[in-house]
Amino acid sequence: MIDQKRQKKNLRFLFVFLVAMILLVSIAIVVTLEYIIIQTRLLQRHQIEESGLMWIILFGVSSLIIGFIIALVFSKFFLRPIYELVDGMKKLSNGEFTTRLDCDKNDYLGGARAEFNALATQLQNTEMLSSDFVNNFSHELKTPIVSISGLMNLLKNENLSIDKKKKYLEIIEEEVNRLTSMTTNILNLSKIEKQEIVNDKTKFNLSEQIRTCVLLLENKWTKKNVSFEMEFDEYFVTASEDLFKQVWLNLIDNAVKFSNNDGVVEIKINNYSDRLCVSITNGGQTVENEELPQLFNKFYKGKNFISGESNGIGLSIVKRIIDLHGGKISAHLDQDKTIFLIEIFK
Repeated sequence: MIDQKRQKKNLRFLFVFLVAMILLVSIAIVVTLEYIIIQTRLLQRHQIEESGLMWIILFGVSSLIIGFIIALVFSKFFLRPIYELVDGMKKLSNGEFTTRLDCDKNDYLGGARAEFNALATQLQNTEMLSSDFVNNFSHELKTPIVSISGLMNLLKNENLSIDKKKKYLEIIEEEVNRLTSMTTNILNLSKIEKQEIVNDKTKFNLSEQIRTCVLLLENKWTKKNVSFEMEFDEYFVTASEDLFKQVWLNLIDNAVKFSNNDGVVEIKINNYSDRLCVSITNGGQTVENEELPQLFNKFYKGKNFISGESNGIGLSIVKRIIDLHGGKISAHLDQDKTIFLIEIFK
C-alpha cells in the first residue's frame, strides 16, 4: 500500500513537473524571440509600445502554439509506457493471458508493469485451474453416473443374492452422495460468490455449533475410527449461523477425510481481546508447502489428493464466507499435521 501511494505521488509530481517545464520553455522561447527582434531592430521599441495590446495577444498566441508543439513532442515519450500498458490490457481482455510487460525499463510505470504482470499471472492460473476443473468435474460426474447405471442393470438379475444386492445398493448410495455433494458445492459457490453483504447475522453459540457439526459427520469419522480432541469454553459470535455451519462442516469433513485410520482431529478455540481463533488440526495426508497459498483458490486440488476425494470447491466456499464476515483463514503445516486457522473478529 505504501509503494502504491508513493507511485501515485511520483506520477503526480512528474505530471506537474512536465506541465511546468512546457510552460517555462514556451515562455523562454517567446521571450528570446522578442529579445532577438528588438536587438536586431526588426521592430523598434516605440512600435512595440504603441501596439502593446496586439503584442500581448501575439505573445500569448505564440506561447500557446509553441507550448502545444513542445507538448506533442514530450507526450510522444511520456505516453509511450501508458500506450504499452493499454495495449497489454486489451490483450488480456481478449483472453491472451500470457501477455507480459518488460519490468526492466526504468521509467515512471515500473510499479504498474509489475502489478500488471502479477494480474496476468493470476488470470492465467485461474484460467488453467478452471479448464482443469471442467475436465476433472466432467470426468468425476460421468464416473458415478456410469457406475450407477451399471449397478442398476446388475440389480435386474433375479438370480442375484441378497448380500450382493445389498452391497450394490450401498455402492449406489455412495455414488449418489458423491453427485449430491458435487452439485451442492457448485450451487453454494455460485450463490456465495454473488453475495456482498451478510443480512442474516445473529448472535449464536459458536462452540455448540462446532460440536453439532462434528455429530452431523459422525458416520464419516466412525468409519475411520477417528477421534476428536476439543478444547474450548462456550463462545458466542454475531454472524450468519447458516453460513458458518457450512464452514465447519467443510473443514471438519476435510480433516476427517485426510486423516489416517485411528487418527485424531484437534479443534481449539482461543479467545483474544479483538478476535476468536479457531484451529482445526489433523494428521495423515498433508499438502506441500508450495501448495498452501493455492488451497483456497477455486477448482484447486492438491497434488496428493486422490480423484473423488475433493472437487476443489469446498475451501473456496469457506474462504468466501470468512471474507464476507471480515475474518481471515490460513493453512499451515506442522511436521505431519495440517492446521487450518480461522480468525473471527469481534
